[in-house]
Amino acid sequence: MKRSREKAASELFAALYPRLAGWCRRLVDDDETAHEIASEAFTRLWARWTSVEEPRGFLYVTAANLVRDHWRKLERERRALHRVTSEAAVRPHPEQADPSVRLLVQALPERLRVPILLHYYADMPVREVSALTGRKEGTVKADLHAARELLRVHLRRILDHTP
Repeated sequence: MKRSREKAASELFAALYPRLAGWCRRLVDDDETAHEIASEAFTRLWARWTSVEEPRGFLYVTAANLVRDHWRKLERERRALHRVTSEAAVRPHPEQADPSVRLLVQALPERLRVPILLHYYADMPVREVSALTGRKEGTVKADLHAARELLRVHLRRILDHTP
């Protein structure tokens, strides 16, 4: 029994780790951090191996939460640096300086951010996002639409103010 669980875990790791790490890489823009996040997601899966019904979904939701924590840490560091450097006071607001979609997605409320990350960055269909988040498919579709609209508005505002 233990041997078959170890084999299943090993096969799952071989099948999903590269894609999960690549997904994390696109979100955090750093190879080392992406591998740390993907590894931590697997570590958390192994700790709950016998109680997790959908390992792939568990991995992506866990990784999305770890990415969010990483973004929050970066934001705290950015604010701290901003406070201690006089030069930073004259720089434009970060959203104006870098209108990347990644930063805009990062700024979305969690209710909208998680479906965007799972659907667009992890290529999960709406049905799977629905199952993983515990929301109805219609709600997930509405959240994806609301998130796209918010992103569209923010991008337009940023691009309209770019010299």
